[in-house]
Parts: sequence; structure tokens; C-alpha cells
Amino acid sequence: MMTNLFDIQGRKAIVTGATRGLGWGMAEGLMEAGAEVVIWGSSEKVSDVAQEFCARGFACHGVAANLSDRSSLRAGFAKSLELLGGKIDILVNCAGIQRRHPSEEFPMEDWDQVLEVNLTAPFELCQLAGREMLKEGYGKIINIASMQSFFGGFTIPAYASAKGGIALLTKALCNEWAGRGINVNAIAPGYMATEMNTALLDPANPRYKEITDRIPAHRWGGAKGEDMKGPCLFLASHASDYLNGAVIPVDGGYASK
Repeated sequence: MMTNLFDIQGRKAIVTGATRGLGWGMAEGLMEAGAEVVIWGSSEKVSDVAQEFCARGFACHGVAANLSDRSSLRAGFAKSLELLGGKIDILVNCAGIQRRHPSEEFPMEDWDQVLEVNLTAPFELCQLAGREMLKEGYGKIINIASMQSFFGGFTIPAYASAKGGIALLTKALCNEWAGRGINVNAIAPGYMATEMNTALLDPANPRYKEITDRIPAHRWGGAKGEDMKGPCLFLASHASDYLNGAVIPVDGGYASK
């Protein structure tokens, strides 16, 4: 009998983009709740981060994978599955990149790279994980959307397009897999004090005050993903078993104002 809706003890998870920021925080949250986690990063630094988690008593493995290289992604997934004993219960697609240019000057090579890493790679990982989850009739897929899934942003047409795509990809997979035991949902972080937003966090940038003034919580989200832990655990656990195809803002109320 299930006594704790949020119990994920012993569950097997992959979290991409987990060497820092939001991915790091969500991976930590899953491990704190008892999951075994393979963290992905784009360099061998991921091994050092995994060792740091292991030194704290967590079950953690590190895999370096280049999400702009499809053969590297597939090899990374195969390695992750091996490390997890051939099973995956939870996938968190957090890795992402950003490129900023005025739309009329946006280089096509930057467009291609952003779409590949932020949309195509998450789809392929959903597909690879989904095949394994469908065998078991159970799984939790958590995509990381954005405020730009709802708004267009400024000078980020590729990122906005990719994150809009993540929102609808989440719904499309829900339509096919919800009745087969897989929950597919997304978290849309608001403005977080991470490295990706370094330019916006400069108080001299007029956008910083404009954004901060609009957030009813009067602050940006934590730099280490601490504000993402609870929503991620909810979506990874039985507590969200009847939630599917949702895109949940975690934004301090920004989208409501």
C-alpha cells in the first residue's frame, strides 16, 4: 500500500543539464527524495559533480553527452540505461542553450543549434525514454519549458520557438502516452538568477527592474534551482498520477500580472 504520494525511493532518473543551475537543483531534489540519478552535462565536469553528490551519500552517476550531436545523445542514453540497471522511471529534460541577436540579424547557425539542443534533443530523449517506460507501463517525463512558451521575448526568436515547441510537444506526447501509464508534463520556470540570465541580472540593465517589478513575489527564482525542487518532485511522484499534458509556471506569479 502506498503511504506517501511523494515517495520516489529507489526510482531511476536521468536529468540533463544537471551540472549547475536549475538542473542541478532538480537532480539534488530527486536524490534527496531517494532516487538514483544519472546527471548529464556537456563536458567531463559532470563526473566531478556526480562524485560530489556521491560523497554526500546520494546514488549518482555522471554522463557527458553533446546534445547537438545525435550519436552522442544516443550513446549517452544507452550508457545511462546501463548505469541504472536497464530501467528508467523519470526523465527531466533540462539542458538548454541561449543565443541573443536582433531577429533581423539572427544567424541561421545559431537558430539551428538552439533548436537542436532545446527542442530536437528533448524530443529524442522523450522517445528513447518513452520506449523503455512503455514496456513497464509507467514513467514520468518532465520537460522544462519557459515563460517564452507563452511570450515571445526579446532578441531570442530561436529560444522562444524552441520553448513554445516544448509546451506543445508535452501535450502531443500526453495525447499518445497518458493512457499507457506515462505522465508527460512540463515546468515553465520564470525569471531565475542563473548564468543564462547574467545579462538581465545586471541592475544597470533597464529590463532587470522591469522584470523584477512585475514579479508579485518580488524576487527572481533561486540560482541553484531550489524553487524547482518541489514541482519536480511532485511531477516525478505518484502525487501527479492524474496530471498530464500540463505546463506549470513556476514564476513567482509573473505570468499572472
